[in-house]
Amino acid sequence: MHQKTAIITILAVVIISALITAQLYLTPAAPSKTITVFAGAAGAPVYREAAEQFKDKYRVEVKLQLGGSGSLLSAMEIAKTGDLYIPTSPEFLLKAAKSGIIDLTSVKKLVYLVPAVIVQKGNPYDVRSLDDLSKPGLRVGMADPISVCIGLYAKELLEKNGLWESVEGNIVVYTQSAEALAALIPIGAVDVIIGWHVFEEWYPDKAERVWIEPSKVSRIGYIVGAVSVFAEDKALAKKFLDFLASEEVAGIWKKYGYFVSEQEARKYAPNAVIEDIT
Repeated sequence: MHQKTAIITILAVVIISALITAQLYLTPAAPSKTITVFAGAAGAPVYREAAEQFKDKYRVEVKLQLGGSGSLLSAMEIAKTGDLYIPTSPEFLLKAAKSGIIDLTSVKKLVYLVPAVIVQKGNPYDVRSLDDLSKPGLRVGMADPISVCIGLYAKELLEKNGLWESVEGNIVVYTQSAEALAALIPIGAVDVIIGWHVFEEWYPDKAERVWIEPSKVSRIGYIVGAVSVFAEDKALAKKFLDFLASEEVAGIWKKYGYFVSEQEARKYAPNAVIEDIT
């Protein structure tokens, strides 16, 4: 009887040990470290996917603070926080450099963006060119030109083509991020926006892209990042920035329509300016 009890006890211990071991292997390890990334929302879908992959691969949680590049820069400067700053245009990165909150030696270009007219699927208002944005009664959406990169580019685009005054009266809303701007089309809040070309890939069933005549596109934008001086672990922050620029993440950028090379972008704006960050 005692022998039988002992055998049962041993079997129970073995089974429990096996279950505990299996649980350890089946349960994903909790992230051991955390980094905070302040990034322009023009790269939002890619950042979210890349952050999950990075966590699974390196056990590092990536906290994303997404919004207008200008607003994010102000927030970082005031709170003195953030490990990475990734705006959607070099202008804001240069502002960050002048404010002394990024490490210029860590700067890395990621992908390129071209301004485009984005309309509702099927183009119900027959918007075919930049000039059509001045059509009477057309509801136009735009991002804030002070704090959001695409807002800055859109206003400049209209001004350089002599259209700002005729289009300004049709603007019914200014958004505080590129992501909020892109969302206006699928919910029907506006008829047309000047956004980044990738917005069609964000909402393929709801949005449609109308390329602007190449000679009228004044500038090409690009997403660029740098390690913040506030980063506690600068090597880890740089590791995520390098990850965003890696072949591993290139497929995610391409899935959402981003141009991974200047040559790709120049097909749609061969004479546009690309600001230098040096």
